[in-house]
Amino acid sequence: MNTRRTFLQRAGCGFGFTALRTLLAAPHHSAKAKRVIFLFMQGGPSHMDLFEYKPELEKRNGQPLNFKLPANYEAPGIRDSRLFGPMAKFARRGGRGMWMTEMLPHLGAAVDDLCFLHGMHADSEAHAPAIRQLHTGHSVQVRPSMGAWTVYGLGSENQNLPGFVTICPQLNGDGGTPQLFSSAFLPAKYQGTPIGRAGDAKNARIDYLKSLDMSVAEQRKQLDFLRSVNGRHLESTGADAALEGQLASFELAFRMQMEAPKVLDLEAESEATKALYGIGEKETDNFGRQCLMARRLAEAGVRFVQISDGGWDHHGQLRQNLPVRCKAVDKPIAGLIQDLKGRGLLDDTLLVWGGEFGRTPFDQDLSQGKQPIENRGREHNPRGFTMFLAGGGVKRGIAHGETDEFGWEAVQGKVHIHDLHATMLHLLGVDHERLTYRYMGRDFRLTDVFGRVVNEILA
Repeated sequence: MNTRRTFLQRAGCGFGFTALRTLLAAPHHSAKAKRVIFLFMQGGPSHMDLFEYKPELEKRNGQPLNFKLPANYEAPGIRDSRLFGPMAKFARRGGRGMWMTEMLPHLGAAVDDLCFLHGMHADSEAHAPAIRQLHTGHSVQVRPSMGAWTVYGLGSENQNLPGFVTICPQLNGDGGTPQLFSSAFLPAKYQGTPIGRAGDAKNARIDYLKSLDMSVAEQRKQLDFLRSVNGRHLESTGADAALEGQLASFELAFRMQMEAPKVLDLEAESEATKALYGIGEKETDNFGRQCLMARRLAEAGVRFVQISDGGWDHHGQLRQNLPVRCKAVDKPIAGLIQDLKGRGLLDDTLLVWGGEFGRTPFDQDLSQGKQPIENRGREHNPRGFTMFLAGGGVKRGIAHGETDEFGWEAVQGKVHIHDLHATMLHLLGVDHERLTYRYMGRDFRLTDVFGRVVNEILA
């Protein structure tokens, strides 16, 4: 390996090593999906209010808890908690009569394309570690994100665009951090490229993409000079991953200025397509723009695209705030699914929807009795919650797993975050146990030493 690395450094200023990794990237087995679109609902959506109907919980709404909480369970505002039934009506939707809340009518119309995972569970009740685990596989240590692992394993389909893009990432409070799209100890070229800021998808762009002072020819001469100078430096000092990553990013930025502006230009879409995503409507414009941009990036060859929506952390005002969040994402996500299907992209695009955990089946009163019961919310719950997948080789119109009769804990078809990651990689043609990177004397992987492929949901 050292001899090969030295040869590659001399052949191309270190770029040969990172380029070869992309050229050699190949699936371990036949892939069902070529790319992933991850729809991250930051805060923890309430599964028993959205996707998993619990008649017993509805029946006993307002009654004292009739199950024991763990002896060490602590949370503010739950001393006098009562069972909290679903806050909106459920209805059977689709050919198989799947239960869904009436707060998501557009997504309900697309339910036959969805694969629900009702037995999800995770390890932490706090936002920051739970979000890190969802994104990186580890709740404490700094690890590469799943997007970085995906591009490391498979490379990019378009060398003029990043392999991993995160649109309008949620970086303020409750666990939001650049670590969520970081490459950590993987080579820097695999980190995610952020586009835009949370809450402002209308102005989402890649800053400083075009030079205002130099022509394309002058930029090319400048980059060639930098490559020559740094090539001599690397020959004398040996491999320098940070420097190689920085220079590779310069090259990518040079190529991106030709293609990225066209891909990110939503005005190139028809009015009908923009309407499909809810663009131009007050409630749906922001998230609709993210979803449409995700489709355009995926269609252009970006391997892993993440879009985010914040505001799902409903400790209070659940009855008032959850319908607002549903309204914001319902039409855009349904539009994304319909658009992908219409373009023949859904079959090889894996959609992953969910937050870092779910909510409790009992209410929470942070006001300590000072506000009316209608203002209560739900506490975090990693013991059982729902995520859903679509496209990319998963069965359609099914619900796998379930929580108990109140929605407190996963009891059947349990799927841990590690299992979700293993299944995602499997659908991409990657064996999660073989996708490793040696660092600090040991082999690391996205699933650490855990994870199983959830074969029950594979088409």
